[in-house]
Amino acid sequence: MKLKLDKPIVFFDLETTGTNTVQDRIVEISYLKVWPNGNEDMHTRRVNPERHIPEEATSVHHITDDDVRDCPTFKEIAKEIARDFEGCDIAGFNSNRFDVPLLAEEFLRAGVDIDLSRHRFIDVQVIFHKMEQRTLSAAYKFYCGKQLTDAHSADGDTRATYEVLMAQLDRYPDELKNDMTWLSEFSSFSKNVDFAGRIIRNDKGQDVFNFGKYKDMPVAEVFRRDPGYYSWILQGDFPLNTKQVLTRIKLQSR
Repeated sequence: MKLKLDKPIVFFDLETTGTNTVQDRIVEISYLKVWPNGNEDMHTRRVNPERHIPEEATSVHHITDDDVRDCPTFKEIAKEIARDFEGCDIAGFNSNRFDVPLLAEEFLRAGVDIDLSRHRFIDVQVIFHKMEQRTLSAAYKFYCGKQLTDAHSADGDTRATYEVLMAQLDRYPDELKNDMTWLSEFSSFSKNVDFAGRIIRNDKGQDVFNFGKYKDMPVAEVFRRDPGYYSWILQGDFPLNTKQVLTRIKLQSR
């Protein structure tokens, strides 16, 4: 099934130094840009994370310090990547929980002004888990009838994710809509305000904390009652995107 697109969609996958979206860095990014006319552009870039790649991470994606020693840093290619993502829907596998938050952090560290929150996000893993409960390799075999021989390579996982989404639409024509807005909403577990899900929007449309002693309380109300809480977060080990969102809420509530 061909995707019904009203704008380009970018399927992407990251290989990283680890799984901490605040502290870890990208070592490889691969993205497949699909245009409404069906044209496809594939890009894969190795990235120097400017730090040691832990052996446990290398055991997953097989990328070593030597492999990326002469590669550009993310800051050096961030503007190019942002241009390719700008104005597109964004899709991935477990992307809403990991890849998008980490990519947002890398853009902020690089000083690149791209507002990812304006994009629609489609998480193929969420669709898969809601329908079948499997991994990407199992999803590829289940939906596409193929073995994912290059799992945990960014380009292999990226193209597999694209093929799985199209196969999902073929398999569930009555349950899934070939519409990017619908798929974005369906593949979201919660109404995150920040990418890490530390701030969510409740049923009343209020921005509330999703962690800590003020969990489920409106952010603006907390800042009025406990002004020091905002400063504590800014100084703490929280994602830059979370701090950016909280600053916006604080300024709007004045």
